[in-house]
Amino acid sequence: MVALAQFLPNALKAGPAVSRESGAKARVSRWPAKVDASRALNAQSRAVNALLCIDDISVSFDGFHAITDLTLIFNRGELRSIIGPNGAGKTTLMDVITGKTRPDKGTVFFVHDLDDLTALSEHQIVRKGIGRKFQRPTVFQAHTVRENIELAIAGNKSVTHLLFSGLSKAQAQRVDECLENVGLTEKAKGIAGTLSHGEKQWLEIGMLLAQDPRVLLVDEPVAGMTSSEVEKTSVLLRSLRKRHTVVVVEHDMEFVRSLESDCVTVLHEGRVLAEGSLSEVQSDRRVVEVYLGE
Repeated sequence: MVALAQFLPNALKAGPAVSRESGAKARVSRWPAKVDASRALNAQSRAVNALLCIDDISVSFDGFHAITDLTLIFNRGELRSIIGPNGAGKTTLMDVITGKTRPDKGTVFFVHDLDDLTALSEHQIVRKGIGRKFQRPTVFQAHTVRENIELAIAGNKSVTHLLFSGLSKAQAQRVDECLENVGLTEKAKGIAGTLSHGEKQWLEIGMLLAQDPRVLLVDEPVAGMTSSEVEKTSVLLRSLRKRHTVVVVEHDMEFVRSLESDCVTVLHEGRVLAEGSLSEVQSDRRVVEVYLGE
């Protein structure tokens, strides 16, 4: 077994992790968690840019262990794909990171501030810099595409405030950038409800980008898309790496291949089964047996 701390920046090696206790306060607790030795080399190579740590997380529901002793490191600016069979713990992991589910044990923290996200509310976690896009797009159907981005970027979310006060010049420029990033500039004046399914997915990604998240969690983004929309979505997500850490949960292996992910993590029964490049995990006998099939 290999200590997680040895792969983190030197300033943190001797530092304590932060863990959750009753109430909203975090306390100093044990450090470090453990990682399986077979993943040590991958962890070491990535940790120089470590951004977000999922540290020794376990979650159970009525006796069912959805996640067990799970430790992951997400790098700043990386594009990570997370795959695995149904029930592997992918959605539960996303729920823990965003505060929707509280773990039985373990912590989630940004490396350079160590604030325990599991002690925060969902809204506080968003403000910390984590954005999540669910499988089904959620946009303001009756508003224009541009207004959707404006509502996401404005500090005051009131439509009335936007109508009478408007956005600052910097905010308006940011809206333009988000529209361009997701390829919807030409449809900015159109009503969001008239967009295709794929375009609504891009709009929601644009709304998240407006909040400038450090980590963007994307859950099965291409479900229900046409082939051309799938291709454009791959291009979009690849373009976001470096500026954001992008974590994509997906079942479509062709789409995962097109993402050219920096790292692919395979979950199985709430644990990491394999991790590395796509070619490495696809050639792993365990992954073939439990997920990819012979």
